Amino acid sequence: QVQLVESGGGLVQPGESLRLSCAASGTFVSINVMGWYRQAPGKQRELVATITSGGKLNYVDSVKGRFTISRDTTKNTVYLQMYSLKPEDTAVYYCLANLRQNWWKELNDYWGQGTQVTVSS
Repeated sequence: QVQLVESGGGLVQPGESLRLSCAASGTFVSINVMGWYRQAPGKQRELVATITSGGKLNYVDSVKGRFTISRDTTKNTVYLQMYSLKPEDTAVYYCLANLRQNWWKELNDYWGQGTQVTVSS
């Protein structure tokens, strides 16, 4: 009923850039928070960046100044522009949407399928 479709991952060299996109579709009445998490091999999933419906931003310290999250509310889409990529940014990146399917229902988290980002020379 709710789908999050990610795109934009790939293989890049250190110092290069990538832009991830995630579009939400299906049945819902509002989206509260959208964001990106990542999981590297052998590590726990960690928050990368989030953006609220009001535009409040949050970043993990390791990406501040290098990554920019943005949101197009008309398209229910969230973006992650990544600059100056480092090998330690290598991970599967997952999109998150915290949304309400109907006005009488509570907010719930929905996840995308993940997109691989590999930074290597």
